[in-house]
Amino acid sequence: MDLKNFPWQMLLLGYPVLLLALTVHETAHAWTAEKFGDSTARNMGRVSLNPIVHMDIFGTVLFPIFAMITGFPLIGWAKPVPVNTRFLQHPSRDNMFISLAGPVSNVLLALGMFLLLVFLSLSGLLDALPLSVKEPVHIILYYGVLINVLLAIFNLIPVPPLDGSHVLEHFLPYRWAEKYEMIKPYGFLIILVLFYAGLFRLLIMPVWNVLSVILAMF
Repeated sequence: MDLKNFPWQMLLLGYPVLLLALTVHETAHAWTAEKFGDSTARNMGRVSLNPIVHMDIFGTVLFPIFAMITGFPLIGWAKPVPVNTRFLQHPSRDNMFISLAGPVSNVLLALGMFLLLVFLSLSGLLDALPLSVKEPVHIILYYGVLINVLLAIFNLIPVPPLDGSHVLEHFLPYRWAEKYEMIKPYGFLIILVLFYAGLFRLLIMPVWNVLSVILAMF
């Protein structure tokens, strides 16, 4: 690999943003599960903003680095938060809301970063900063919006173990849900196949391009 062409800016500034996005995402799952009556994640230390407790070697480290090398938008995933549906009053419905909590948290985080970027830009505070500070702040907020929105979309794809699979499961008839359960052991393989087939790029790149145009205004 040519180190000169490696996207160091994405690694040094974008990757910490991804870690933050994944950490908030998983913490939202764990916190919501506890609110619905399941303290399994709490007992395992997953209601935490410490990224280490959520990291998955493949989804949090290897896949993002591979994405950077191939020029794919920086996304990934963390260890799934364990949910024991026996503690939920309405297992299927509650599990769906627990699953949606992750993507929703990323959308809210993206919105917060976007509003901060707009405020700093329109108020002139961003331009008042020294260049050595202005550029990293702008890049971090820029990546923060992009990565969080794309992470929310990516996780809503109905492929196990992504959150969209639990949402889809809730609406499937029982017989179909049983069959859907059978593909769960092959979820990561399916994700890789979809990635290599270019289907993720078809879904994500239009959103990336539109957001990039909007963010370039600030």
